[in-house]
Amino acid sequence: MSDLAPRPQAAPAPADGDNRYKAIQAKLRKLGHALDDAALELEGLRRDMRANASTSEDLARDVEHADLDPTFVELTNLVSTALGGAAIEVRNLRRTAQETADLTHQTRRTHSTLYGELDNIRSNRRERTPKPGFFNR
Repeated sequence: MSDLAPRPQAAPAPADGDNRYKAIQAKLRKLGHALDDAALELEGLRRDMRANASTSEDLARDVEHADLDPTFVELTNLVSTALGGAAIEVRNLRRTAQETADLTHQTRRTHSTLYGELDNIRSNRRERTPKPGFFNR
């Protein structure tokens, strides 16, 4: 039995119109953590599927040695094969989730490098300053 549980449908980092530096950093942090968590859960799922595939294969062997109907042996082997194939696809999905998480963390660091000091300067001024992009018109 899997320990996976449905999650609320809310996105970890909602796409709203808030483009302030700190808001973007928070969204990237939340997204990165959600992807890291998903990768860990997918790895657990893959291990469980591989274990179930192995158990199913052993069961098929036991059914065959018990001289039961060959249809049951074939069906049990098909379940084992399907679980093994699904485990491979879950592994690929986990890799993709981890790569995306790594890129999200890298994007957050790059964003901080590019705009962190600007935000610090703008945040500590008493005078109002133009927003980024104001002079690009």
